[in-house]
Amino acid sequence: MKTLWKLTKEAARYKGLYVIAILSTFGLTLVNLAAPKVLSSMTGLVEQGVDEKALQAIMRLAIILLALYLLRVLFRFLSNYLAHRAAWYLVGDLRSRLYNKLQQLDLTFFHDKQTGDLMSRVVNDTRDFELLYAHMIPDIITNIVTFAGVLIILLTINWKLALVTCFPIPLILISGVIFAKVVRPYFKASQKVMGELNAQLQDSLSGLHEIQAFGQEEYEGERVRKKSLEQVVAMLRALRASAIFHPSVELLSSLGTVLVVFFGGYLAYRGQITVSDIVAFVLYLSLFYAPVSGLANLLENLQQSLAGAERVTLILDTPSAIQNAPDAKPLENVKGAICFDDVTFHYENEIPVLKHVSFSCEPGMMVALVGPTGVGKTTATQLISRFYDPVEGRVLIDGQDIRKVTLESLRHNISPVLQDTFLFNGSIAENIGYARPGATSEEIEAAAKAAHIHEDILRMPNGYETQVGERGLRLSGGQKQRVAIARAILRNSPIIVLDEATASVDVATEQQIQKAIGELAGKRTIVAIAHRLSTIMNADMILVIDGGEIAERGTHAQLMEKKGIYYNMQKAQIAAGS
Repeated sequence: MKTLWKLTKEAARYKGLYVIAILSTFGLTLVNLAAPKVLSSMTGLVEQGVDEKALQAIMRLAIILLALYLLRVLFRFLSNYLAHRAAWYLVGDLRSRLYNKLQQLDLTFFHDKQTGDLMSRVVNDTRDFELLYAHMIPDIITNIVTFAGVLIILLTINWKLALVTCFPIPLILISGVIFAKVVRPYFKASQKVMGELNAQLQDSLSGLHEIQAFGQEEYEGERVRKKSLEQVVAMLRALRASAIFHPSVELLSSLGTVLVVFFGGYLAYRGQITVSDIVAFVLYLSLFYAPVSGLANLLENLQQSLAGAERVTLILDTPSAIQNAPDAKPLENVKGAICFDDVTFHYENEIPVLKHVSFSCEPGMMVALVGPTGVGKTTATQLISRFYDPVEGRVLIDGQDIRKVTLESLRHNISPVLQDTFLFNGSIAENIGYARPGATSEEIEAAAKAAHIHEDILRMPNGYETQVGERGLRLSGGQKQRVAIARAILRNSPIIVLDEATASVDVATEQQIQKAIGELAGKRTIVAIAHRLSTIMNADMILVIDGGEIAERGTHAQLMEKKGIYYNMQKAQIAAGS
């Protein structure tokens, strides 16, 4: 009921369409209730003998019947189309809202989530809302009104026979409750596995190059087949329960019909009911049991819809750990001073990643973070952009605690260039301009020149309009990195974060990237993570992170004089020729 109430509030914005659809549904139901009465009246006239007066009455009834059928067409159109219109608009809104919610959630939420499963929730599970609002709700209203209306009519025709008609209904309702409890977990399991299947497909298609390179096509195909079969089995469990429930409902409904025929014949034998009343009773009987028989489909669709709705509302109700404080203010006129004040951080496993880290840099300085993999360097840069909050301590920009400024203004002043550069499936110009919508082509070219990628772009088939492919597949690693640097330059943020910007490029490309970084030095505050120590030798301050702590700090020359961790790292890289 809690889920249904939330869904009802979501659909309230389209109440105008629903009101007209519901009124049309009522009209359709009344037409369906009136038609058998007209037919019964015609039967009564024929039973009494057809003279000229009776023939005229039959013609009038035929015209009324035609009018009722025309109204039925109109009401059915309005009911079906407007309900579908409202439902699909609701689905579109929910997909947008769900996607926006995912964008607002902190990175911790995504640690144990699969992209394909989240895609399944946005696309597949939201589609079940259309089933709920375009089919089930109108059907439920129609069935309730039809059932109540027919019951009243049957009671007025012959209350004894009407009571006999109601005999199977409690049995059908009890079986429906049992069915709902049994089948709902199966639908939930099916949709969960569908999400996992989507996740596996997304993972496999993203890694298609590796699959082919290592000859694992058969292995991956078998994994997808097994997961697909798992979804089929889960759905078949639900359908097996349905296959048992549907015939059971039909049997109970048929039992009611048998009782009516038997008891109706007995009443006719006793002279307690007329032929026209029996005809009317039989005509209304199909209308009477149709809603009850339809309960099977309604319950099945309801469980399927609720299973998807629960997966959607689970995300919508998830709070984000990173939110604007109630008194948050925009971060303005940023110079770029950064300070870590006794920062300690750990993820959900509570194993410390950073321990009592403190450092500060002035605007325009270049700070380099070096050290082995997994010591917290990337985590430190993510704390600056407030993708996570420190467990202890503070991160300050220009002396302001970043937890007290708005997220939008904070991130607007920071431009990241990550090791795993992500480019959207569009043109090079679109990818560079993504940092600042509305930038002119001249500004985009100026940023590309500053990133030393302009000449490379001009040599491409369509210049700046060259399509980069999904995730920049058509560009080399170095080109992608420099496009990312151009994007950061175009944004003109006072702080730039470089996370292994030269980790996977050749020496020539590294020199190009170093030139771009060198030209930014002194103009922006740069926080750089590097394994290749040659790229950060000119940094104003180098922090050697070891075990989550700052083990050494100083300039390149100062650290080389200490002959500590940094000195040994430098010697090891020289010996390795890197």
